[in-house]
Amino acid sequence: MTQRIAESSSLIKFRAATLFWFLFTVALCPLMAQALMAEDGIKGNLVTVDWLQKNIKNANVLVLDASPGPMYAAQHIPGAVNVDLLTYGAQETPISKMEERFQSWGISAGKKIVFYDQGGSFMATRLFYDLLYHGFAVKDLFVLDGGLSKWQADGGQVTKEATPAPKKGTFRITKFKEDVRVKLPEFLSASGDPGKNALVEGLGPNWHFGEVRPFDRPGHIPNGIMLPSADFFNEDKTFKSAEEIEKMMGYVGVKPEQQVYTYCGGGIAASVPWFAAKFILNYPKVKLYEESEMGWLQDERELPYWTYDAPLLMRETDWLQAWGSGRMMRMYGVTQVSIVDVRPAETFHQGHVPFALNIPADVFKSNFNNPEKLAQKLGPAGIDASHEAVIVSGAGLSKESALAFVALEKLGQKKVSVFVDSLGKWTQPGYALTKDTTAVRPKKGFGDVAIPPTTYPVKLRKDIIISDPKNTKGVYPKVFIASGANVPAKNQEGTVVHVPYTNLLNADGTPKAAKDIWNILVKAGVPRYAELVCFSDDPGEAAVNYFILKLMGYPDVKVLLM
Repeated sequence: MTQRIAESSSLIKFRAATLFWFLFTVALCPLMAQALMAEDGIKGNLVTVDWLQKNIKNANVLVLDASPGPMYAAQHIPGAVNVDLLTYGAQETPISKMEERFQSWGISAGKKIVFYDQGGSFMATRLFYDLLYHGFAVKDLFVLDGGLSKWQADGGQVTKEATPAPKKGTFRITKFKEDVRVKLPEFLSASGDPGKNALVEGLGPNWHFGEVRPFDRPGHIPNGIMLPSADFFNEDKTFKSAEEIEKMMGYVGVKPEQQVYTYCGGGIAASVPWFAAKFILNYPKVKLYEESEMGWLQDERELPYWTYDAPLLMRETDWLQAWGSGRMMRMYGVTQVSIVDVRPAETFHQGHVPFALNIPADVFKSNFNNPEKLAQKLGPAGIDASHEAVIVSGAGLSKESALAFVALEKLGQKKVSVFVDSLGKWTQPGYALTKDTTAVRPKKGFGDVAIPPTTYPVKLRKDIIISDPKNTKGVYPKVFIASGANVPAKNQEGTVVHVPYTNLLNADGTPKAAKDIWNILVKAGVPRYAELVCFSDDPGEAAVNYFILKLMGYPDVKVLLM
């Protein structure tokens, strides 16, 4: 009997404990749901308007408005503290001063800091960068996706009443996060190695191609990749999806395995591609160059600055004389240049650049669709596939030189460029033309300037010359560029724009200024992101536009063989 009573008592206690935990769990569920709801709307370091609306009165959330003062005064999110990025400046400010500023904004370790701007801008991301660089925990830093524009579109209230100064924060700067910032020596080295590094410029084409000139020279840093900060946003000012941003960056050649550096004019717009690459795509190696073009151009070495994206596709007189036709360079065997003169043989023999090899344009044209046969002619003629091939037409960028350019690119020539000066300009500095035939034979010994014949390897590059556009598929939709004076009678299925190749050239055969070319392309309807296919009844006309588009940095360009 005593044992049964004990067992019964234990059962009652067990049932009571079970009931207690059941009731406790039921009571806790709403609280758990509320806690989970507080996190709903956070994606990495972006927060949605809905999340902020639910959490804005949380004492642990500090909202900072990065807009210029007049914009903040006109309207802002209630309770937001204004931080005018344009007036405080962050570069090379003493630690004590920066710490004092951060504390005056109410920043304390452990608080969740939400930055916003007008939306689709770069102020919030730059403040995010500043605080992260100065050592604030990244897990507590956020950007309001869509900014004030999205806040209002989703019904958020705004006010003109200034927020009272917040309680002084306690955040202390103890260590800089150097892995998010690059300085000039490292950045300069990276600009010379675009394979391992990607220099992403957050500015628009008017700046990039030199239409505006904020500094002493127009243009951009060599090998800079134009990705305007505006391109990272949707129409509603929110960031594009990770998939769309990765597609966009991949299209221009930015890869996750590269070291990615972002820059702009003064290090502010650069924060958008920096934030997108590091915190939306989670690329492992991303740094921002605070000094940007301002720092680059102030360097006493007068570092180079480009307007075209690939200016080295063009060669001029002094360069070719020094590296291609100089006899001493040839004698010592250090020249790595094959000079390809595409004029007819009779014109070539009337006078040509020393050491030029005559491969008439007809040879390229008749073998345009037969690269293997073309290679059989190039090697014995002395064209070395491992050298830079500089194409000379005597008239700058012509249909003939462009056709040879495309054919050699297709074959896998290491590097191809076009001599954009006339032969008349060649003689102006006193450089002579010669009528002597360039000797192509095995060298007899040291000092022999003969050019040895080679076996030209065929290493075809994919999708440069195509015969059926249905067989290619780019990252973005296909756009056909009619390149002659008229659109061919045999038109293409899809979007067709008309850009006569002559519109892109000056009277002397040189390409027009980068800023002018860009405006012509935009006016004609050539999009920034597209698979571009140049076509014409004359393949040389399509080849000129191909060259110009490569010069301007378009990554996916093809020539359609009609």
